[in-house]
Amino acid sequence: MTGNLFTGVPTSPEAAERLETLLTHPGLRIDRIVSTGQASPPGFWYEQADAEWVLLLSGDALLRFEDETEARHLHLGDWLYIRPGRRHRVEWTAADALTIWLAVHFTE
Repeated sequence: MTGNLFTGVPTSPEAAERLETLLTHPGLRIDRIVSTGQASPPGFWYEQADAEWVLLLSGDALLRFEDETEARHLHLGDWLYIRPGRRHRVEWTAADALTIWLAVHFTE
C-alpha cells in the first residue's frame, strides 16, 4: 500500500473540516484531518478509549486539555501524545490556512 498525505487535500481555506482514515489494523487507526477555522463545539470534550499521537503537518491550532489551565498552541511539526481517556478539545484552528493533522490512534 502506498499514498501521499497531501493528495486530495482541499486547496481552499473555505473548505469544511474533513477526516479521512488512511489505515486501519487491529489496535491501530491512522487519520488525516484537514481543518479550516473549525473548533470543538462549546462544552464538547473528546474522551477516547485509545491512545492518540497527533502531528501537525501544516497550519496552527490551539488544543486544550481539561486538566490544564492553558491551551497548547501547536505549530507546523509539533506533535503530542494523548493518553487514553484524557479529555481534550480543539479551541481553534487557523481560518486563513489549512491545518492538517496526522492522528494515530492505538491500543496500549
